[in-house]
Amino acid sequence: MPATSLDQIVSLCKRRGFVFPGSDIYGGLANSWDYGPLGVELKNNIRDWWWERFVQKRMDMVGIDAAILMNPKVWEASGHVENFSDAMVDCTSCKKRFRADHLIEEANPDLSVDGKPLDELNTILEALNLACPHCGKRKSFTDARTFNLMFRTSLGVTEEGKQREVYFRGEIAQAMFVNFKNILDTMRKRIPFGIASVGKAFRNEISPGNFIFRTLEFDLMEFEYFIQEDQWEEYFEYWLSEQQKWLSEIGFNAKNLRIREHTADELSHYSKKTVDIEYNTPFGWKELFGLAYRTDFDLKNHMEQSGQDLQYTDPDSGEKYIPHVIEPTFGLSRLTLMVLLEAYTEEELPNGESRTVMKFDKRLAPIDIAILPLSKKEHLIAKAKEVHQLLLDQTNLVTDFDVTGSIGKRYRRQDEIGTPLCITVDFGTLGEEDEQGALDTVTIRDRDTLEQKRVPIANLREEIAKHWKKLRNTHY
Repeated sequence: MPATSLDQIVSLCKRRGFVFPGSDIYGGLANSWDYGPLGVELKNNIRDWWWERFVQKRMDMVGIDAAILMNPKVWEASGHVENFSDAMVDCTSCKKRFRADHLIEEANPDLSVDGKPLDELNTILEALNLACPHCGKRKSFTDARTFNLMFRTSLGVTEEGKQREVYFRGEIAQAMFVNFKNILDTMRKRIPFGIASVGKAFRNEISPGNFIFRTLEFDLMEFEYFIQEDQWEEYFEYWLSEQQKWLSEIGFNAKNLRIREHTADELSHYSKKTVDIEYNTPFGWKELFGLAYRTDFDLKNHMEQSGQDLQYTDPDSGEKYIPHVIEPTFGLSRLTLMVLLEAYTEEELPNGESRTVMKFDKRLAPIDIAILPLSKKEHLIAKAKEVHQLLLDQTNLVTDFDVTGSIGKRYRRQDEIGTPLCITVDFGTLGEEDEQGALDTVTIRDRDTLEQKRVPIANLREEIAKHWKKLRNTHY
């Protein structure tokens, strides 16, 4: 069975080194999280697969790595200073602050209030007569009011002795728009083409939560795909299909996914059409990927505000126009969480025992292979280290060397972190139990099938390749 509560994932993540509470030894910082040794490997594997599939293996895509801090005029032109806000309420009793839409949707999950004006939100809140989630008091909320999500900071000192106010980026898209002309001038791309980026974004969320699903600091992967206006419907459907295909490739079950189109009052200020691919989490259906048709809103505004010509010139016809944009967005932080939720499995074994196993796709698993000497005897460990070094020399796989605990406990530990293969080096490997010709052989154990196979060390590389040949052939 899959995870039935977020607590199961949170507990496993801290216990096994996927995600730790931020600043933990000082009591933490609310809604900040640090990715541990296994978490950073998992997140990087997701990121690298995305970059390879959507950037490196496409002739119509290029990538950039842009600065987090940008000229404040960028955010004025993009509409974020004026429009990037949520409705908030305060509890007059305990002084805690909450997002109005979250309070309403938690009380009635079928009621969507995105984009509704403040007076409607206040009417709904009054009708629901909600209790404060923190102190339990009713009729204690202030009227809803807008709250800008942009993080502000100060930069340097001006000639007048004042610091200049700038913003941490609330999205990574704007750098791709302001670099549009640079890309045209240097990369000789013809429309349609895309500019991709991966990086941090920051939002001063009123009520973040649900572990790493909604945080103040998070990672995004997205690209802006530039097209002619009359092509937008064609490419909108194309990229929605590509997003769904990749989810299937990385191991998501279609029954846990659904597509939801935004209503007119939900749409962002820049969007003509937006759909979300949602995932059925233990805390409800939540956005996993987004897809928006941003029209020519961004390039047109940046062109007007900067005075720079951001038009595209067709190399064949000479026609000049401002391209329109399709934007597929992949939240890396929340995708990491959804991968953990999708992989989490509790199952009963044939011998009546139970185990927890993370059934990651092999390409996503933080550790590819664990080398397990059967005991701590020095000559056995020495042989296991030889096998380990062989794998380091002959493959590009990520390995773990584990000698702590019984072999059964180590198998369970590797199951719980999702290691696809374990290689056990035992006394037969050394010829001390050679009745069946076990000298210089090891046992390979498959995470999913639990099948154990005796393999000569000389054939180990070829045997391992069978498990990765479809997805990780670059390792051999």
